[in-house]
Amino acid sequence: MSTIVRPAVSLIVLMTLITGVAYPLVVTGVAQVAFPEQANGSLVYDDQDKVRGSELIAQNFTGEEWFHSRPSAGAYATVASGASNLSPSNPALAKRIGDDAAQEKVQGQGPVPLNLLTTSGSGLDPHLSPAAADYQVTRVAVARHLPRETVQRLVAANTEHSLIGPPVVNVLALNQGLSELQLGK
Repeated sequence: MSTIVRPAVSLIVLMTLITGVAYPLVVTGVAQVAFPEQANGSLVYDDQDKVRGSELIAQNFTGEEWFHSRPSAGAYATVASGASNLSPSNPALAKRIGDDAAQEKVQGQGPVPLNLLTTSGSGLDPHLSPAAADYQVTRVAVARHLPRETVQRLVAANTEHSLIGPPVVNVLALNQGLSELQLGK
């Protein structure tokens, strides 16, 4: 019996050390050397070196003076991230989207872009389409007493163009730019 159990236990211990200790340490070490910012969460700091968020996770910005993120089914909590899994025919989804559309609606600007009404797959997507950001420019400019063109330039400056996929605007970076603009930096 020990001729079977001892090799099996030894193999379990060896594989646990390899896959549970050595491999994670090697991957973490490589990530820290090759991609230190991303490996540490792509954190965004303010002038006082206080963490304001992550480039990778959406935040709930409220108020007329801020650009709003996409809705989140998990209330922007990373532990509860995920989609709502409500079907298009579900009355609760239709009510939520209708309520959000009424809240985001800007008179004379046409329909609210879908990015401002629908959640992403994770519920934490920090990006909007440029059209969804542009839709909010007038509201933000009026609330901040800024020329519309100034806010429009800020959106253009924060629009990211990648090799793959459509252009996107990071809402945290955009709102941080608004704060710096108000401070005259």
